[in-house]
Amino acid sequence: MLNPKSALADLINASMRPGTVEWIGLRSIRRGDMTVVDHVDLDTQAGLIGDHYNNPRKGTRHVTLIQREDLFAIASYLDQTVTPAQLRRNIMVSGINLLALKDKSFQLGDAILEMTGECHPCSRMEETFGTGGYNAVRHHGGITARVVANGRVRIGDRLTVA
Repeated sequence: MLNPKSALADLINASMRPGTVEWIGLRSIRRGDMTVVDHVDLDTQAGLIGDHYNNPRKGTRHVTLIQREDLFAIASYLDQTVTPAQLRRNIMVSGINLLALKDKSFQLGDAILEMTGECHPCSRMEETFGTGGYNAVRHHGGITARVVANGRVRIGDRLTVA
């Protein structure tokens, strides 16, 4: 266990620069195409309104987020262009390391969320990107989050630690 008075704890809990919402996508049905939108409403019970995953029983995975910077890493491993729609994430942000949100609540637009885990790749990554797709996304797949306060998220909104 990390000593809360240690220098490392101070660094982990240090202020972070805000991120910016750059892309939002929804899937109305499982395995369906992503629909790009300019805003979305988040709900503590249903999650992302309009996404097929909006199920109260799946409360630890209301929203999936990925950082734009990880798309560049994945693309370099695969030697091809990678989009957030191909990765099937809901929200792409830039300028912030999403893994640094572990054990933190964060504000995204008007909503408050908390990170619930890493968003690991699925077998569809091999279908989408070909051989090596799954391994290219490992540790670059973003995070899952739970909505703790309702709100709207728009393109250009900030992501800040709450």
